[in-house]
Amino acid sequence: MSGIPDFKNLVFKDTSFANLMNKRIYNVLLIATKYDAFMLEDDGRVDEQIFNEYTSLSLRYPPRFTQVTTEEEALAELKDRNFELIICMPNMDNRDIFAAATEIKIHYPNIPIVVLTPFSKEVSKRIANEDLSAIDYVFSWLGNAELLLAIIKLIEDKMNAPDDTASVGVQIILLVEDSIRFYSSALPHLYKFVLEQSQMFAKEALNDHQRTLRMRGRPKIKLARTYEEAVRIFNQYRDNMLGIISDMSFMHDGVKDPYAGYKFGQYVRKTGLIIPFVLESSEATNKVYAKELGASFIDKNSKSYPQDLRKKIMQRFGFGDFVILNPQTKEEIMRIKDLKDLQKKVFQIPDDSLVYHLSRNHFSRFFYSRAMFPPAEVLKRVDVSDYKDMDEARQLIFDLIVQYRRMKNSGVVAVYQKERFDEYSNFARIGDGSLGGKGRGLAFIGAMVKRYPDLEHEHFAVTIPKTVVICTDIFDEFMDTNELYPVALGDADDETILKYFLRASLPARLIEDLMAFFDVVKSPIAVRSSSLLEDSHYQPFAGIYSTYMIPKLEDKYDMLRTLSDAIKAVYASVFYRDSKAYMTATSNLIDQEKMAIVLQEVVGNRYNDRFYPTISGVARSLNFYPIGNEKAEDGIANIALGLGKYIVDGGQTLRFSPRHPHNILQMSTMDFALRETQTRYYALDLKNLTEQFSVDDSFNLLRLNLKDADADGSLKFIVSTYDPYDQIIRDGYYPGGRKILSFVNILQHDVFPLAETLDQILHVGQDEMGRPIEIEFAVNIDPENPERATFYLLQVRPIVDNKEVMEEDLTQVEQSDTILSSTSVLGHGIVTDVQDIIYVKTGAFSSSNNQLIASEIEKMNRQFTEGEKNYVLVGPGRWGSSDSWLGIPVKWPHISNARVIVECGLENYRVDPSQGTHFFQNLTSFGVGYFTINPFKGDGWFDEEYLNSLPAVEETEYLRHVHLDAPIVIKMDGKKSLGVVLKPNLSS
Repeated sequence: MSGIPDFKNLVFKDTSFANLMNKRIYNVLLIATKYDAFMLEDDGRVDEQIFNEYTSLSLRYPPRFTQVTTEEEALAELKDRNFELIICMPNMDNRDIFAAATEIKIHYPNIPIVVLTPFSKEVSKRIANEDLSAIDYVFSWLGNAELLLAIIKLIEDKMNAPDDTASVGVQIILLVEDSIRFYSSALPHLYKFVLEQSQMFAKEALNDHQRTLRMRGRPKIKLARTYEEAVRIFNQYRDNMLGIISDMSFMHDGVKDPYAGYKFGQYVRKTGLIIPFVLESSEATNKVYAKELGASFIDKNSKSYPQDLRKKIMQRFGFGDFVILNPQTKEEIMRIKDLKDLQKKVFQIPDDSLVYHLSRNHFSRFFYSRAMFPPAEVLKRVDVSDYKDMDEARQLIFDLIVQYRRMKNSGVVAVYQKERFDEYSNFARIGDGSLGGKGRGLAFIGAMVKRYPDLEHEHFAVTIPKTVVICTDIFDEFMDTNELYPVALGDADDETILKYFLRASLPARLIEDLMAFFDVVKSPIAVRSSSLLEDSHYQPFAGIYSTYMIPKLEDKYDMLRTLSDAIKAVYASVFYRDSKAYMTATSNLIDQEKMAIVLQEVVGNRYNDRFYPTISGVARSLNFYPIGNEKAEDGIANIALGLGKYIVDGGQTLRFSPRHPHNILQMSTMDFALRETQTRYYALDLKNLTEQFSVDDSFNLLRLNLKDADADGSLKFIVSTYDPYDQIIRDGYYPGGRKILSFVNILQHDVFPLAETLDQILHVGQDEMGRPIEIEFAVNIDPENPERATFYLLQVRPIVDNKEVMEEDLTQVEQSDTILSSTSVLGHGIVTDVQDIIYVKTGAFSSSNNQLIASEIEKMNRQFTEGEKNYVLVGPGRWGSSDSWLGIPVKWPHISNARVIVECGLENYRVDPSQGTHFFQNLTSFGVGYFTINPFKGDGWFDEEYLNSLPAVEETEYLRHVHLDAPIVIKMDGKKSLGVVLKPNLSS
């Protein structure tokens, strides 16, 4: 059985570094005379020295020292507080220097006790004759703070080794040495080296928090002072040994054995494990034994001992550069510095070198020493003989690195470094400010997708597009250095503001970062706003600011100019008139608004000079328009061909509930299918780049017909075909005949599990956010291999619900008591502060006047905004439709003070109720009710006669505004989708 893992089933689980090194030393009790303590503290600075040692190595939590002089004081302190370590500095006058330690150990058997003593002949004699059973370690103190660091880390390693090796495979370096003097000087060197190295490798972490955690995965050091202890530690951690450093002569069976190190080496070699071994001895003649063991040899008497030790560990234990050798001549062929380097060079390593290094576990050691446990574990388990040839080995190493980097990059907000951002990077930020609403949402989805690997299917990956967020501090810097606030906060019109912003210059450091970003991104880039208030939990700012898309250009400098202009244009959109109106409507102050910017790969494929995805969509976990056997909590999705702007603008989309993908209202009859499915779509124009950016962010989008998509060949897998001869609609794509966007292969025939994936994401997302959510997504089918598709999550935001409890049964309300009643209601709750109704007069209505009606409503709405009042708005057709034949083309800021909006169908003007327009996020967030009624067929009721009988505050050719003498009460039951507006005298 080959040990090579099957990559389909291999899911790397990220190492949880946060769970490592959980046991720490926080408090140290120092028992010493004042003088010794003073000596130790080197002018009273032990805390400070330890603190400096810690911070220079990026370690956290330096311990605190408490000094006492006598055993009594020590016991009193131990009673009051917790100590994890006791250090004794025995006073030489006292005949019985170890009695205190023995006494303390009786009461506190679990606290390690370390004796620190200045070394002299006399002390050595004394120690040889003492009972040391109560003492864990004896060290010789030569006045260096590094020794204290080493003692603390040695004890911490001892406490944490069993858990950390078992949980993630942290490695162990074993030092076997019985000379107190010697290990007191070797351990500080070892620790300093290991900590410095792990600091270097921690740089590969993606942000500061991860970097500090990554340090916890460093190899642990264990000290053995006898042959028996060495064998015990070796057996306990044999599968996690990074390397062994052993003295030649130490205690074995209770007597000093001059060849104990050699015997221990033989014991290790007999296990067949490949473990680097370094033999140390003060007698140079022992070199022959090292050679026999295949070990390195270090002469302890050498003046350059610390450097020798460092060099050997570098070479043998996988630290430092990975030097690829020619096995015959042992000459260096190449050097590998880090993971990215290995990924680049792995295919250039010659076969014989590869066999040489693999058979000696050098590759897994390279990963282990860098705390990259998942790939190390896999490589360690594969024997060289398992590969059919070395190409397979190279491919495995390459795949492991790619998989590891993908796993590391997903779900993490990395700090953007231009030399490190590449095709495996997923999400990075430039700057230290906030990510803004969209940015936070995306970072959250990234982390969520990583936590639920079962969202992925074999031919249907779930991911987020490559994203770089330019944080809010860059916006501040841009606004301040270019002194833009006076213009921005003034009364200039949108064009003027944009002109000023485009003239300003972005911070220089941003430019270099953007240049590096172009190298990695292969598709066009979307420049989206991500403001502090946008998508924040309780306020929606969806669609108020601009989103520009810019094509990928050959010339980097053109691309830079265009991207910079797009960023400035998004910054400018914070201060446009509509945004200011919106701010006022939401009682926010514009100077609190700060803008981050999300740069994202546009999902899609290139078709000649156009670019668009196979599917764009919006889905929500709460459906206030359930039909048939759907429930409100089953969720709802709207999907369309092309860019998502089409959905946002209220175009005809295909609407389905992810739990009921087979009942699609629009495909239920032929008449419906021909009339109610998508006929146009948006694509990005890759060719015509106008010189100047416009206030309208869709200036470079094309609005196309399905015929254009058919010519592009993008409809093949998502349409049904209408056969005019047989008058039927056939599933699938056939030449001739009108194409109908039914997405039938995906929804009915499950070519991709889109409905199932949406259902999972909506429910997981709702659980994680703790409230109903809305997501935006895109799906791209690979044109080269239509079997494969990728699902991209573009956005997640909460739907804010009105918490008013609706206990009343609205079906019991008498129709004669109401001005309006509807059985198709979006929204939930009770409204009691409205006294005005604006309605489109049905008698005078003609859809050719819709544009005029829209501007009249905008004027009236402005008065309500100024007076801070609300009203009920009633009119025919779809509110906010971009097609003015289907409804009145208002934008949200033009009706922002409406408390209830009513779509009223007329006998001669029947338009299907709108859904999924930009308003819906705003409606739900502001708790605005949305009633749909068709009184002409008995569906709902509107008492227009009653309103006509009342005097008008204002009346135009098309509109009438009535003010009632008492508030009307509006009641909505969102779960049952019922709603009424009561006449004022019955409101009580």
